[in-house]
Amino acid sequence: MQVLRGRVHRYGKNVDTDVIIPARYLVTSDPDALKPHCMEDIDPDFVGRVRPGDMIVADTNYGCGSSREHAPIAIKANGVSCIVAKSFGRIFFRNSINQGLPVLECPEAVDATQAGDELEVDLGTGNITNLTRRQTFKAAPFEPFVLELLQAGGLIPYTQRKLRQRGVASS
Repeated sequence: MQVLRGRVHRYGKNVDTDVIIPARYLVTSDPDALKPHCMEDIDPDFVGRVRPGDMIVADTNYGCGSSREHAPIAIKANGVSCIVAKSFGRIFFRNSINQGLPVLECPEAVDATQAGDELEVDLGTGNITNLTRRQTFKAAPFEPFVLELLQAGGLIPYTQRKLRQRGVASS
């Protein structure tokens, strides 16, 4: 299965979707338009620091608040490969999977990780290894269907691929 590797951007408790992508930018769901505004109200330098493959590690209730798929779209548009948190807002969790953004719950990994650490995450096994601190933690692995969704890039690309395989045209 897919193994991800990236540098950590660390956040605290109750990071809501309004600070992940402020409501004033919800006039579009275009990833390129949302990308420059991701995290700007909580971390104005995030977009300048984040690199493709980087990861977000957060405390409890990450992605709470409004039900908007714009938040994981903006995060993914910035190249974040996955998010590890103690817990997630339930709708954010589902929206992330639907957008092809892996989200894993692992309190032990969160407690042992600091900003700038390098993590390796095996989506198939749920193993999270902090390469900086040489510690490994176990999150619940994804079910095979969820892995398929993630590998396809999200629910829409997954569905489009399935329709093509069945010979059904999709737009």
